[in-house]
Amino acid sequence: MKKTLIIGASPDPSRYSYKAAHMLKRFGHDIVNVGIKKGEVAGVEIERPLIIHHDIDTVTLYIGVALQAQYHDYILQTNPKRVIFNPGTENQVLEQLLVQNNIEPVEACTLVLLSIGQY
Repeated sequence: MKKTLIIGASPDPSRYSYKAAHMLKRFGHDIVNVGIKKGEVAGVEIERPLIIHHDIDTVTLYIGVALQAQYHDYILQTNPKRVIFNPGTENQVLEQLLVQNNIEPVEACTLVLLSIGQY
């Protein structure tokens, strides 16, 4: 299973990050929720980007380009195998930075990848 860090986690059931957290758990993946909202999603507290997790396989982004710059160092220090840019989060600057650090950028939808067995 691929431990996944969700950036932009939200306790709001209408948000895609909320749906992704529940779907990831349903498919047996451990998750770490990171965001600015307080609360929990899929039984996991939402934390601030202060703790560097070194056991992350995948980071999945649910924040827009304007907010991503403040997470660049956090993502690089986490050193995941890949970062999924969900629709609306695509960012060529961050994608190039990831490639330079041997992290695979993936422009895809986490929900779709899970539903078709390609996660």
